[in-house]
Amino acid sequence: MRRVSPLILIAMIATPVAAPGQTPAPPAAPRAITLQEAVTLAQKNAPAVVQAHGDVRTSAAATRAAYGAFLPSVSLSAGATRQYTSGSLTRVENGQVVTLPSTPWSSNAGLSANVALFAGGQRFFQLRQAHALENAADVNETTQQFAAALTAKQQFYNVLAARESQLAAAAQLDQAELQRKTAIARVNARVATRSDSLRAEIQYRTAQLAIVTARNDLETANAALTRVVGSDEPLTAAADVDERPGLSLEDDALRALALDGPAVRQANAELSAAKAAQRSAWTDYLPSLSASYSRSGSGSGNDPQFVDRDFSYSGQLRFTASLPLFDQFQREERLTQAKVAQTNAEAALRDARLAAVENLTQQLGAFRAAQERVVSQIATVDAAEEDLRVQQQRYAVGASTLLDVLTSQTQLNQARSDLIRARYDQRIAKAQLEALVGREL
Repeated sequence: MRRVSPLILIAMIATPVAAPGQTPAPPAAPRAITLQEAVTLAQKNAPAVVQAHGDVRTSAAATRAAYGAFLPSVSLSAGATRQYTSGSLTRVENGQVVTLPSTPWSSNAGLSANVALFAGGQRFFQLRQAHALENAADVNETTQQFAAALTAKQQFYNVLAARESQLAAAAQLDQAELQRKTAIARVNARVATRSDSLRAEIQYRTAQLAIVTARNDLETANAALTRVVGSDEPLTAAADVDERPGLSLEDDALRALALDGPAVRQANAELSAAKAAQRSAWTDYLPSLSASYSRSGSGSGNDPQFVDRDFSYSGQLRFTASLPLFDQFQREERLTQAKVAQTNAEAALRDARLAAVENLTQQLGAFRAAQERVVSQIATVDAAEEDLRVQQQRYAVGASTLLDVLTSQTQLNQARSDLIRARYDQRIAKAQLEALVGREL
């Protein structure tokens, strides 16, 4: 008796069996979405955008707290205590006789307020720093939105490129099948060798593999697009893009936008925050003045009472001034850290501007090179298709060899692949330019 592999048994047990007369439901076809829909969903659902939006809310709360530092802090307190007399108005505590009040409840209530009158200007600089950080958070959210849009566009264009590759593979298969039939007919007519039919068969099988590869690439691209936009249902790209995208602005206008793009604005906001923090560090050398007021009352009765005319009230108004003379060089440490942070922010802003110019130059060059490649490859594909048609006709009448036909077929396949790549590169370069300048082009 043959032994069955344990792995096969596990696979048989784990595989669900459909009920008799019931066929498994086919997977749902992906829903086609436009490029704008993909960008909108990505800007809404991307984790980086969600986190950036949370940072905006946090920084807005910090700004409110910076405004609140100018307001006094107010607190209210109240309490009540019940004493059990056990039928006697006296009791012994620690060897002493204590007379208990005739009323068992003693209550108290109080109100206090504190305000910093002067803190060396620290609150003003902290408010300015909070505003700068909030502005930086806003710019970072914009940056993350354009980054999410760029990622969505890349995956969207990946789907289009995979779909174009699938069409090219289908055309390749049709041509390979036609060539195989022609080669078989010529071999049967004894005007060609068996090598021709074998080569044509190899070409046909290669085209079949290209079909499978293109289908897998399309399914993978669809899954990647679905994940990028954060959808629970499978999605695919709708063919709604311009086949020859262009730029609506000249180079000088693009340069000005790039120098004021999201990355540069964020670095500028972070520099403003660093400057405010550096000024705030100097306030540690100045005196501070604060005021406080408190009022409280207490009394006793048969029930808890927090407001009563028989309460004994007392109030206190206090002014406090302080000047730290020496704090083990902690002020100097904070000031040095603030100066270093400002220097780093200045360097980051300078680098962000230079990087914007560099990326603009690189992406403009890539866009224009891809634009020229698209025009050239369209002409190349047309020429390669005509060359293949001529070679097939010549081979059919015995005026050329199968090797000439296969060479023309290979050149056509490569030309189609290069055209798909050129279109993809042009679209991606434009998307990267839009992310760089922070607007649609």
